[in-house]
Amino acid sequence: MAAGLCLPSYAQVQQPGAVSDQAQTSASVATAPQASTPAPAPAQPAPQATYQPPAAPAAGGLLQTLLALCFVLALLAGLAWLAKRFGPRAMGGTANLRIVGALSLGGRERILVVEVADQWIVVGASPGRVNVLSTMPRQELPPAPPGMAASVPAGFGDWLKQTLEKRNAK
Repeated sequence: MAAGLCLPSYAQVQQPGAVSDQAQTSASVATAPQASTPAPAPAQPAPQATYQPPAAPAAGGLLQTLLALCFVLALLAGLAWLAKRFGPRAMGGTANLRIVGALSLGGRERILVVEVADQWIVVGASPGRVNVLSTMPRQELPPAPPGMAASVPAGFGDWLKQTLEKRNAK
């Protein structure tokens, strides 16, 4: 053996939680007068902690988060569509009210002719203010000339179609 290195014999090596025979006899002698109290259980060794490197973030967690986000956005879009489709309607019927004509005077000022029942009301509208300019009995509108009726679009789709046809014709 190497000098200065002393290895214990097999009889001297004990398990970490085991108590030697000498310690047991001395413990039993020390506790002999108190026979009514049980001897304490030998202490269990604490489990040794082993180092485990932190796990890399799993791709499944990211995918699950993205799917949850898509689900929430789809749910919000569906609720917005339902609210628009079946939500509360504007109060009051507009069957007796319609805009006959409008003229823009500037960036935010207009003159409107509004038909209410059998009466036309000329209204001046500006930001934050609406004034009645005149009232008159309902009148019949003259029919539009045949060439003019085709040039006035009924909606945005018709206007876009006409604009594209004019561009393609040039």
